[in-house]
Amino acid sequence: MQFKTKRAVTYLAVQTALVGILPTVAQAFSFTLQEATIPEINQAFDSGRLTSEQLVQLYLNRIEAYDVNGPKLNSFITINPDALKTAAALDLERQTTGARSPLHGIPVLLKDNIDTFDLPTTAGSVALKGSIPPNDAFITQQLRDAGAIILGKASLTEYANFLTNGMPAGYSSLNGYTFNPYNPVPLPGGDGRAILSPGGSSAGSAAAVAANLVTVAIGTETSGSILSPGNQNSVVGIKPTVGLVSRDGIIPIAASQDTAGPFGRTVTDAAILLGALTGVDSNDPATLTSAGKFYSDYTPFLNADALKGARIGVPKDFYWDSLSDEEKTIAEEAIAIMESMGAEIIDANISTARELSTFSSSVLTYEFKRDLNAYLASLGPNAPVKSLAEVIAFNEANAEIALKYGQTRALASEAIDLSPASDDTIKYLSDRATDLRLAKEQGLDFLIDTYDLDAVLFTGTRGASIGAKAGYPTIIVPAGYQANLAPFGISFLGKAYTEPTLLGLAYAYEQASLVRRSPTSTPPLAGETIPEPGTVAALGLFALTGIGLRLQRRKAMSSS
Repeated sequence: MQFKTKRAVTYLAVQTALVGILPTVAQAFSFTLQEATIPEINQAFDSGRLTSEQLVQLYLNRIEAYDVNGPKLNSFITINPDALKTAAALDLERQTTGARSPLHGIPVLLKDNIDTFDLPTTAGSVALKGSIPPNDAFITQQLRDAGAIILGKASLTEYANFLTNGMPAGYSSLNGYTFNPYNPVPLPGGDGRAILSPGGSSAGSAAAVAANLVTVAIGTETSGSILSPGNQNSVVGIKPTVGLVSRDGIIPIAASQDTAGPFGRTVTDAAILLGALTGVDSNDPATLTSAGKFYSDYTPFLNADALKGARIGVPKDFYWDSLSDEEKTIAEEAIAIMESMGAEIIDANISTARELSTFSSSVLTYEFKRDLNAYLASLGPNAPVKSLAEVIAFNEANAEIALKYGQTRALASEAIDLSPASDDTIKYLSDRATDLRLAKEQGLDFLIDTYDLDAVLFTGTRGASIGAKAGYPTIIVPAGYQANLAPFGISFLGKAYTEPTLLGLAYAYEQASLVRRSPTSTPPLAGETIPEPGTVAALGLFALTGIGLRLQRRKAMSSS
């Protein structure tokens, strides 16, 4: 009787030890799709717990559940029908020759103004429905070369929000409205637009990343089109220096300000994706300025102590005037965190801010006609429309579908006289010089140099316009949430090619704050947590030990 009791105690001791060990093992090695980062996914790939094909299928399940059904976010305009096949091929390559890069087998979503030779590129326009470019964009090819999987194309504000004034963010005539996963419902009694804006124009790219429908995504920005969706969807968005990332094969607005950039749920993921996009491209002369200044890997600059000793300028005059009390509170809390990390916060106002905000520049209107006509010509003889004039004519002939909000910006651009000596050209050149003077030379350059700043801190997207006109980089990071569920971010801006510094500061703030949380409208689905094989075996042992203990107890009871 006493011997049997001792054996029962031994079983109990073993089981107790396993109870203490196994949860730790499960937590350390189980893969969970929700909020999964690129490093975590690669760890799962390397351990054999996950394949790229499985990962793609998990995301396709979520797209079906939340983008097509459920809250119907409508963040995808096209899903790549070959994504699973591509993933399987990359899995085989990983097994035989190894991974090409950290993006090997990682699904990436492209904004639908970025060319793909195998999928339509439409800018959300019914005039470009079914338009398949002859070649990939430079950055698309860069991603494929890195082993990334193009999961699909993202919804966007039509023509990156340059078709007309007053078009809701995330709306296009081809794909309708995109919804913000933090409150994915239409405005009551409205025209169908979201009650909580998804931001634009890269609405689908940011919403899909926020909702965990894809690992990372690419957006584009001319003025605010990465920063706004990043802010609205509580994700990290990087608007690079104009010239760091090639625009070849991207439906344009204006070469003076256009750029593509990454979205991720973390600064690390965005930094990894940025490194895959950089490089000098002979088809985009602006990238020549990046020679010797770009990196293929920005992760070494991610330093949790980067805020220590950093001089951060905060221009409150003008830029804080329209902030709500909630937004001010979030911004002040973010600043307090930075100060606690050793940053020196400096009140540093921009003397040209108000003049710049009231200056009506013709630069975008002028360049849209010039640059869109050049892009459409590059599509060759099979292009559905061959000029801005043809886009306008198509829209007028299909007004019920194409012109829900009109095409005022397109019409204004088409009216421009592009000839070298025209009044429009003379005004354009003068306006471009004024933009640079107010935004760059007398604006940001003067501010940064005068106060010896490492970065300029803006709330939300307040600094988007000045940074866009200067061609300078900005990184937006989640900072908090308002009572109406709306996310709110802060952004770090610096001079040209200071992405390494900005990434360090953004990463340090992110790690100190850790405010991002998943939207409740898109919770985990069954099967999205995959335990490590050894954990499964250990759990089986745990179960058998429990059975043994129960049997031993029964034997002891029957003998007593």
